[in-house]
Amino acid sequence: MLKTAVRAFNPAPASAPAATPFTNVGQFALGLSYADLPAEVVVQAQRCLLDLIGVAAAGSRTPAAAIVNAYASTQLAGLDRAARILFDGRRAGLAGAAFAGATTIDAFDAHDGHVLTKGHAGVAVLPALLAYLDGGVGSQSRIDGREFLTCLVIGYEIATRAGIALHATVADYHCSGAWNALACAALGGRWLGFDESRMRHALGIAEYFGPRGQILRVCSSPTMLKDGSGWGAQVGVSAALLASDGFTGAPALTVERDDAREFWSDLGTRWRIREQYFKAYPICRWAQPATEAALALKRSHHFSDADVVAVAIESFREAIDLGSQCASPVTAEETQYSLPYAVAAALVYGKIGAAEVETAALADPRITRLLEMMTLTNDTEFSRRFPAERWARVRITLRDARTLVSEPARARGNPENPLANGELRAKYRELAEPVLGEKRSAHTEALVDSLAGDSGALSALTEELLGPSR
Repeated sequence: MLKTAVRAFNPAPASAPAATPFTNVGQFALGLSYADLPAEVVVQAQRCLLDLIGVAAAGSRTPAAAIVNAYASTQLAGLDRAARILFDGRRAGLAGAAFAGATTIDAFDAHDGHVLTKGHAGVAVLPALLAYLDGGVGSQSRIDGREFLTCLVIGYEIATRAGIALHATVADYHCSGAWNALACAALGGRWLGFDESRMRHALGIAEYFGPRGQILRVCSSPTMLKDGSGWGAQVGVSAALLASDGFTGAPALTVERDDAREFWSDLGTRWRIREQYFKAYPICRWAQPATEAALALKRSHHFSDADVVAVAIESFREAIDLGSQCASPVTAEETQYSLPYAVAAALVYGKIGAAEVETAALADPRITRLLEMMTLTNDTEFSRRFPAERWARVRITLRDARTLVSEPARARGNPENPLANGELRAKYRELAEPVLGEKRSAHTEALVDSLAGDSGALSALTEELLGPSR
């Protein structure tokens, strides 16, 4: 586990009145400043931002993005306030722009996440921030790169804790939109100048209206629904706008109920953004341990996919269920949520990038052959360790009668086995350059790096991400 940061956020004076259950969260969302952020938190925020931009660029070319962008620009248009849609340029209402942007990122399953939320924060936080910014919410004179990074951190801290609290206090496992909506609402409240009372209503609205989608249904039968983050972003922005007009909400139970309070007690001392993982491959995180195991065997023993006659995968139950209702993937969503496909692609191509999860790869007869010879087994010990730990083992039988058995493998990119900065930046370029071009991708990367020190960087970055109006 990460060490607690030495610098703590503590805006309340010593003479402050007794805190209510919500006070700690309200003060954090409204009062945190860039000066309160440890240097390593700022660096992590920039890493998260760059990674999200690369994933968004890749996601912008998906059929799902085309559908939601058209829908948002025509059916979710704003009359008084509008914002441009991420990597599209058309305008929608603020909630519509956030919905389209989050769905675009969610469409390409390579964005960051947190093991205890079993989901994703930044996918909704970034599009919501861009919608608020481009839609003119708040005092634009005080919104610069430092404020943007501060808000990104606030979003991750609130969303991650809301996710952990939700999973710890209810029986069902819900999609990320159920809890990242609260972060989007809090950020709107910050820029709209809410007091603690109105912020409390905004979070209550966001939690009540948030989509409690049953994510395991999509894991077994993958579709464009993905993790519900598009709807979470839309609900969160809507909640802030409704609260600004006096609409009231019940207290958010994931924040204020007795069994959830412990997850909020360390705001500003333990930085959950530093606990996010980064994906090495654009597939569900649960499929990545088995993918690493397969790649390790291929590198160590130098066999080809043609040498393989049987593949046995052992992992935790949720990973085994990935894509279980589609024996042979036929869509990009199914490839990203299929454990057998991920291992087959790793053995055939020796890597998994954007090209390997596109529908063209599904026609490869080498993939089909490997899919037909796979067996999957739920390992009880691996299942016991989930979600804090995700493990897999792969056994490969070759034509020469050898059986190769991997060591138990974990996905790379966790805080304890992080992707190096060079690998993370290479991932960004691999995803962004085919969409944005080499020059624009490099300029965007430089702007992210300079957000904290260049007063003009945020405006320039916004134009790179949103582009001219259409």
